[in-house]
Amino acid sequence: MLTIRRADEIFETDGGWFTARWHFSFDHYHDPRQMGLGPLRVFNDDAIIAGAEWPMHPHRDIESLTYVVDGTFAHADSLGNGGELGPGAAQVMTFSSRGTLHSERNGSSEHPLRFIQFWVLPSADGLDDAVQQRQFSIEDRTNRWLTIMSPVGEPGLDLHQDARTLVTHLQQGAQVDHEVTDGRGAYLYVIDGAATLNDETVKSGDAAKVKGPERLATVAQEPTELILVDVPLDFQPLGIWRGRA
Repeated sequence: MLTIRRADEIFETDGGWFTARWHFSFDHYHDPRQMGLGPLRVFNDDAIIAGAEWPMHPHRDIESLTYVVDGTFAHADSLGNGGELGPGAAQVMTFSSRGTLHSERNGSSEHPLRFIQFWVLPSADGLDDAVQQRQFSIEDRTNRWLTIMSPVGEPGLDLHQDARTLVTHLQQGAQVDHEVTDGRGAYLYVIDGAATLNDETVKSGDAAKVKGPERLATVAQEPTELILVDVPLDFQPLGIWRGRA
């Protein structure tokens, strides 16, 4: 089953120094129809102005995943990690139950920053706080699905959940396919561009919520950037999420 979510149906907020599109209930936005997909609990498209920062703040019992779209993403956390990432980069930060802090800052004093940040709830208790980061190039993802996050032992940064994140840059006319198997779901987002998804036209800001079995065939009508998160539909929330995820 495939459900298209049009850009104007997705919650948008403007904080002056940031703009954001929150796909699922988050912060002061609550919609009981949009509470995530399996262990995918948050999916945000964030933009912040030059030099701005979300200061240190805590999370517990999640993996916070980041994909940099444009600009310079500067990371810091209470573990002493840091660094800057450019377009195409990925980050996985694992938060234990201890309430570790992290911040997101625009590393440029001149240009805006745009990034996708989403949360996947892990499938194990007792995880250690950790950060993984990797810079990917546009060539890595051109006209193919590139796996940037997956379970331990598979390509990409390690996740503590049977979940995978894939990205692609499609040139006009190029096609990528993805099979969502029975018992699994996927969330596909058009970061930029326009494409045909199973004969439906989707454009920048549109998304598709998918429950398998479903084969996704995506053909670019123009240069197009996509991200897809594939997750199990049946999972057991742990930690602070028990009984409320």
